[in-house]
Parts: sequence; structure tokens; C-alpha cells
Amino acid sequence: MSKHTIAVLVNNQPGVLQRVSGLFGRRGFNIESITVGASEEPGLSRMVIVTTGDDNTLEQISKQLYKIIDVIKVVDLSANPMVGRELALIKVNAEPASRPEILGVVETFRASVVDIGSSTMMVQVVGDSDKIDAMTELLKPYGIRELARTGVTAMVRGNASMK
Repeated sequence: MSKHTIAVLVNNQPGVLQRVSGLFGRRGFNIESITVGASEEPGLSRMVIVTTGDDNTLEQISKQLYKIIDVIKVVDLSANPMVGRELALIKVNAEPASRPEILGVVETFRASVVDIGSSTMMVQVVGDSDKIDAMTELLKPYGIRELARTGVTAMVRGNASMK
């Protein structure tokens, strides 16, 4: 079982996200993360879905996605060199005495502090999922109050595109 990152170009219509996610659920495929947003083409949206499975599972997913009327194109991004990024906001307990240590972690991960409260600090980190996981682990001892992650968004490197 390997992790696959799939890009799906769809018509920007109500219910498309529900149909795509419902397909995964009905077939017993797990979605580890999903992001959706406007694409470079007006009227089209790009979904980036991270899932796990073997090559047969990926082929099944692709065939099933193409059965959905609003699906235009399906690409396995992870089959090519790609750039994948995720954003996380992490609110951590940060009494004044512990702030220098937390700032050291923030600098090491090239993250940034986006909010400081009287006893909290909110950190923004962008990178691959492993980087976010590692930073989260280092901040756990301080007490994570809230954690919000966007899920992976990705594109193939170089001149290749979905078109």
C-alpha cells in the first residue's frame, strides 16, 4: 500500500465534491486529505486527493471518477516528480518564559508566528506533511490548544500540466 496524490479537474457545479467523496466512501477507499479550489480555467475546479492503495486500487479510483459526469480529467500526480504543500495553524500554550524556546522551533522550521496572546502563540507552517508532523511533535510538550491543517495541494514539477 502506497500513498497516492491524485488531481481531479471538475466542472465547478454544486454537488460535485459530494459525488467524488461519496464515490470513495461507497468503494471503501479512504481519503487522507482533500483540497478543492478554483483552477486556471474559469468554471473548473481542481481537487487534490491523497489516498492509499496499490496500483489496482488507483486504477479503480480513476475509472470510477471518470464515470462522474462533471469530472474532466484525473491525474496521478505522485507518478511524476511533484511539489506538494500543506499549511497548518498551530495554537500553542506560550507563557512568556517559554516563548524563546518556541521561537527557536519556529525558526528551525522556517515557520512564522502569526498571533501572540497573553498566554498563547499561533504558528503558521507550510511544507510537506512530514514537516508539519515533525513540528507538531516538537510543539506538543508546550501544549497544543488547537491545530488546523489544510490538507495537501500539489502540482507536477516542470512544464507538465493537467491539460
